[in-house]
Amino acid sequence: MDLTLERVETLEAALELAPVVDRYAAETMEQYAGTRVPAGVGRAFLERAFGAPETVVLVARGADGAVVGTCISAPLVDPLLGTSTPVVAVLHVQPDLRHRGLARQLVDELTAVLAQRGLHDLGARVAHNDDALISMGERWGFTRQWELMIRE
Repeated sequence: MDLTLERVETLEAALELAPVVDRYAAETMEQYAGTRVPAGVGRAFLERAFGAPETVVLVARGADGAVVGTCISAPLVDPLLGTSTPVVAVLHVQPDLRHRGLARQLVDELTAVLAQRGLHDLGARVAHNDDALISMGERWGFTRQWELMIRE
């Protein structure tokens, strides 16, 4: 697999990914929550999060330069303490390139960039019943620490 990983350094370049983030968010929320995501959520997210020390935007490009993988972290703020932890907000690999280690490569690079910034923790949001994703996270060194409960 001939791929390159790139860190997106400017908000303008990150905003080019907004339609991709919209699509990933729509697919995920439909799959797990059965809800629709409003148009423009990707742009609003990137504008809100970009520039924070916890935010890193990475893309994997194929030999032709097309984006085939994306990993974006953003701050998760504790509402009581006001402390923040980087959390994987977007992790997506083109379906025909999955199960080849690209997602892990993106998360490993994300972890390295965050460590350079002095940030050594990384969170990830996972649906409570997504056993495959939970198992993958645990293989990668994530541990379960908090359970978020929602009353609808």
